[in-house]
Amino acid sequence: MPVTVVGPRGSSRLVRPLEALVRAAVIGAGGWVGTIEITLTDDAALRALNQSWRGIDRATDVLSFHYHDGGQPVTGDLVISIERWHEQARRFRTTRGRELARLVVHGALHLAGLDHHRAAERRQMRAQEESVLRSEGDAIRQLDRALDGPPVPRRRAASSGRRPGA
Repeated sequence: MPVTVVGPRGSSRLVRPLEALVRAAVIGAGGWVGTIEITLTDDAALRALNQSWRGIDRATDVLSFHYHDGGQPVTGDLVISIERWHEQARRFRTTRGRELARLVVHGALHLAGLDHHRAAERRQMRAQEESVLRSEGDAIRQLDRALDGPPVPRRRAASSGRRPGA
């Protein structure tokens, strides 16, 4: 199951956790994974794709392009706006890893055939997203580590007996 990630320098370290998230989303939706490329790019690229393919002249956070028919492995492209991803992480007060995971799972569910035009579809898709995000905590932690680096150890206060910041 080849999942590739195209993006800024260092994006290759995201492949393993993103692959786990894609796999969980697609299998959870009743499919099996073929070849999926995840592209991390800017708002301008998403806006141009959104205009070309959907007739909507604005940037969006994630677009999904599937290249399969029913009964075949789920194949396609996910294109994610780095600017929307980072802004949404701040707005939703979550980590960049968790927000990227949410976007990838959402896009993978679209590739697997789920949609959210009607209320019942929205409920089903949201439930699937939440289920995958709950079950793939390890992948989200891996994303957080890859994106933010190792935690910085807190320095101990010199013999004053006080905790740092106390």
